[in-house]
Amino acid sequence: MTRDIEAHMNLSPQAGRARKARTAAALLAALTALTACGAQPAANAGAPASAPASASASASAAGATTSFSEKGVTVTLSVSGWQSSKGTLTAVFAPEEKGFHLYSTDLPTDGIEGVGRPTVLSVTGALKAEGELTAAAEVRSISVPGVGAPVPVYPDGPVTTTLPVRADGIGEATVSIGYASCSERDGCTIPVSDRPVRLHITADGPVFDVRQAARSLDLTSP
Repeated sequence: MTRDIEAHMNLSPQAGRARKARTAAALLAALTALTACGAQPAANAGAPASAPASASASASAAGATTSFSEKGVTVTLSVSGWQSSKGTLTAVFAPEEKGFHLYSTDLPTDGIEGVGRPTVLSVTGALKAEGELTAAAEVRSISVPGVGAPVPVYPDGPVTTTLPVRADGIGEATVSIGYASCSERDGCTIPVSDRPVRLHITADGPVFDVRQAARSLDLTSP
């Protein structure tokens, strides 16, 4: 009986060491499998994942916006869809009084027989146009007393225009804006032409110079 107990006591440490070896081998095999599948070790499991640089830049560019009010119209500018140094410049022209409309982008520079001014959005400097300015509104024609030809205008109310653009390096850029609003009942406001809004073209995309826009608004508003 004593020899049996001694034999059992002598074998127990060996069995324990064998079990430990098998457990360690199993853990090592599991860790190797996780690593091969791209899993993170447990120590790093709680670490936040870093956003790709391109996603961060796109989000930064998407927030680029500014606005100003002048001659009865509020203009809101924004840049969206910025990727690979290209994006869309959007300008929303919103007359501040009911019954006022804006003129078509296709109107001649001096209007028709001096009546009206086209809705204009252009860029210079480190930002270039990649296409034509388009408006998300249908053009209709109105008759103006004393004018022989019909005048193309947009329906009363806000008009959204878009211009595809691309960055020509890092630097300064200017958006030039022109428009006039008119009411068939109340007449027309004073036209706005070549109204500048500055931008900084950075590695992450365009950023409007909000302080410059505010100073310009103070100087040009009636």
